[in-house]
Parts: sequence; structure tokens; C-alpha cells
Amino acid sequence: MENKAHALAAGIFVLVVAAMLVALAAWLTRDTGQHDPYEISTRDSITGLQPQAAVRYRGVEVGKVDSIEFDPKGQGTVLIALEVDRQAPVTKGTFATLGYQGVTGLAYIQLDDDGKSTARPEWSAGQPPRIPMRPGLLDKLTVKGEQLIDRADAALASINTLLGDANQKRVATALDNFGSAAAQVTELSHTLNGTVRTKVDPTLVQAKQTLQSVQSTSDEFGRTAKRVNAADGPIDRLAQGTQSLSHAADSFNAATLPRIDRATEETSRAVRTLGRTVTSISDNPQSLIYGNGILPPGPGEQGFVPPGGTK
Repeated sequence: MENKAHALAAGIFVLVVAAMLVALAAWLTRDTGQHDPYEISTRDSITGLQPQAAVRYRGVEVGKVDSIEFDPKGQGTVLIALEVDRQAPVTKGTFATLGYQGVTGLAYIQLDDDGKSTARPEWSAGQPPRIPMRPGLLDKLTVKGEQLIDRADAALASINTLLGDANQKRVATALDNFGSAAAQVTELSHTLNGTVRTKVDPTLVQAKQTLQSVQSTSDEFGRTAKRVNAADGPIDRLAQGTQSLSHAADSFNAATLPRIDRATEETSRAVRTLGRTVTSISDNPQSLIYGNGILPPGPGEQGFVPPGGTK
């Protein structure tokens, strides 16, 4: 009887301790902030998202997922109910995406804002405000991956068509033609080499002879120039003759020109004297008979006496 009493006491003690631990955990994890309800309606897949999943605004936890159910107003639409802290800056420009925690596959709601509006969303017809859902990174990668796969399939189909039997035959024929063309080019090269030897070599010989003739002519011009420019050569003699002629001209200018100047002056004086003599004779022709005496006054002059008259 005593053993049963000890067992009952121990059981009651364990239950009390467990209740206290549960109460302590609830007290420690209680959320004293005020929350606003929001909804998300989407037709995209929400794999990994569960109730009580975190709701984060740009990485900061601001609430949790309250429930997940199908939207009765939309066929195939999922309705997600959220509880978001009233202090979170949720506006009409806020949108939601689906994020994943590492490699666990567990999803959470990631809120972000495009900055187009600062007004907070309002209730409409008794329904909580709805936040639009946009494709997340994984969804975008899925869509792009499908597009890449489709393009890879198209590329593989084109490669298969390109490498078909008909095209392989064409490629083989083209390679054969290329080999034939290469052989013809080699043969043409040998032919051209022979033609060059037979046609170009004589021309080169003639060109070489012409160059030798030009060189000989140039050497002759060089020797002639040396003879002309040599001492006591034609150029020196011509320079000496030019100097002699210059000395003769200087001597002529120094000795003869002064005499010519004096003779010219004397001739000028004689001409002036003769002019005065001719002028005197023209004015008084009587001077040739009576000489240069005093002439009697004429009519109108003082002392003129008319013939047969008196003073």
C-alpha cells in the first residue's frame, strides 16, 4: 500500500513539472505584439510551405502563416492567410515571393516592396487586404530551365538533321572535291614554276644587262664630272677667263670713263657758247658787219629819233 502511494506521488510530481515546462515555454514564446491579417491568393505551386511558416519582410521576421487552403472563389487557387506585425511597413506596393531555407526544402513567405506607394492596404468588403504573389527565384529558374531544355531539344534536332545520311554524303562529296581542287592547284603551281623559268629568266637576263649598261653610263658621267671639276680643267679655265674679263672692265672704267666725261663736258660748253653766238647774231645781224657796238634806240625806245625828225 505504501509503494502505491509513492508511485502516485511521483506521477503527480512528473505531471506538475511537465505542466510547468509547457507553461514556461508558452510564456517565453508568447507574442505580445499586435498583428493584422492579410491574404495571398495564387495559382502557382507553394511546395514546402506549411502553416506556422515564417513571414519575413526583406529578411526580417514579421509574422507567420496562419492557414493554407483552397480559395472557394477561384478554381485551383490557393489561399494563404497571414498574420503580420502591425509595425511592419506593409503598403499597397508590397508583394510576396516564396523563399526556401537552405537545403531543407522548407519554404517561407518573403515580403518586399516596389516603392510605388506608401499607403497601407485597406479592408475590402469585409475581407482582409490581399498581397499579390510573384514568382520566386526557384520558379524563374524552373521556367528558364524549361525554355533552355526546349532550345536544347531544337538544337539537337537541327544537329541530327545536319548529320543525316544525305548531308554526310554531301560533306564527303565536298571533301573529295576539295581534295581534287588541291591536286589541281598543286599541278597548276608546277606549271607556273616552269613558265616562270622559261619566260621570266630571259627577261631577268635582259634586265640585268640593261642595269649593267646604265651602271657603265653612270660611271662615264662620273669620270667626265671629275675631269670637268679637276684642277686646271675647263671650269677652272672658264673662271680664270671670267676674272680676266672683269679686271679689263675695271681698268676700262678707271682710265677711259673719266676722259670721256671731260670731253663730254667741254663739248657741252662749246655747244652752249655756239648757241649764245647764234642767238646774238639772230638778234643783231648787223654785228657781222659793224661788230658788237652800241645799237641806236629803236622806235618806242628812249632816245629814238625818227628819220628827218628832231629830238
